[in-house]
Amino acid sequence: MSRPLRFCMITTFYPPFSFGGDATYTLQLASELAERGHYVEVIHCIDSYNLLARGETPRSYKAHPNVVVHRLQSGLGGLSPLATQQTGYPLFKTGKIRAVLDRGFDVIHYHNISLVGGPELLKLGSAVKLYTTHEYWLVCPMSVLFRYDGGACEEKQCLRCTLAYGRPPQWWRYTKMLDDALKHVDMLLHPSPFSMRKHRELGIRTPATVMPYFDTPADLPTVVPPAPMAKPYFLFVGRFEKIKGAQTLIPLFRDYDKAHLTLVGEGSQRAELERLAGKSPNIEFLKWMNKSELAGLYRDATALIVPSLCYENAPLVVLEAHRQKTPVIGRHLGSLPDLLTEQGGGMTYTDEASLRAILDDLLAHPDKRNTLGQNGFEAYKRQFTAQAHLDRYFEIIQEARCRRRNP
Repeated sequence: MSRPLRFCMITTFYPPFSFGGDATYTLQLASELAERGHYVEVIHCIDSYNLLARGETPRSYKAHPNVVVHRLQSGLGGLSPLATQQTGYPLFKTGKIRAVLDRGFDVIHYHNISLVGGPELLKLGSAVKLYTTHEYWLVCPMSVLFRYDGGACEEKQCLRCTLAYGRPPQWWRYTKMLDDALKHVDMLLHPSPFSMRKHRELGIRTPATVMPYFDTPADLPTVVPPAPMAKPYFLFVGRFEKIKGAQTLIPLFRDYDKAHLTLVGEGSQRAELERLAGKSPNIEFLKWMNKSELAGLYRDATALIVPSLCYENAPLVVLEAHRQKTPVIGRHLGSLPDLLTEQGGGMTYTDEASLRAILDDLLAHPDKRNTLGQNGFEAYKRQFTAQAHLDRYFEIIQEARCRRRNP
């Protein structure tokens, strides 16, 4: 690009008022663009965070001084995102969002827009429009393609799922609202090949490309790392929610005498997981940590385990582990086979027996553990650095501009 560009990122959650990888990625992308001299503004919704936080405190984060952040908050509180969820319009936010967009931007990049504006948000503004599919909101009212009965969605039963999860149905999903709104998007950016395949399978025909996430270096640790454990340990990092599958690991590790299980995170299932673990000396729970605090835990773990029961899109924890030369063991579901087996940075499992066999194998053969870790690190250097990501990002922007000039 010959000149600095003006970017507007629009998302429901943004640090510190956030929960997962979509907000982390948006923060990293905004910061990297600003660091390179581009002008970046971010719009997000505090009302949505307060509606879903369940008493969690906002996480600390490192803000880039050149990123301007607009935190939407109304006197209606949680009624504002609920109105958006029901109607598909940014009903009580339109004026504030339009006032920001009217400043003029070269690129509007949508992220998780489920509660900040819904599909009608895609029609606002006239810049090049990109949309990252962090989850499956475009094709699933619950965003995660995780059925009401506890399994990955293989046959859509949206109304039944919505009612089972205690949420009001989104009747706009049975109209052409979403199809019409997506006509205003120049390019969908899918974090994994699996995500692109799944969206196409479920009827999304908007121009799309695969755009993997990236990981940024952690700051130097500001805390004393935990003392080395007497036994080797495997690591889980993520939300303590049913879809993330931590509960499937605990029965195995309760009586596993070869290694510990260390779980790092927060979420509504934490108390239930602690009860399930009982007083097992093999299992420990740690509070959520920032990236610099996590770096040492990743580095010294035998492997990171990603036991998700849903179709993971492209979990950032995989890249964080690869950066520390730590192999990853993931359930053979969603994007994980693409991320792990093709890159050679880990292995996948299908059930508890196959997971136990992998654990035993890595503990018995440290050289194999180190080879997998090195493979993951080499893949990280090739594909998942900030520079590699931004090189492709600006190519996509240029392609979108050309397509607009020559439709």
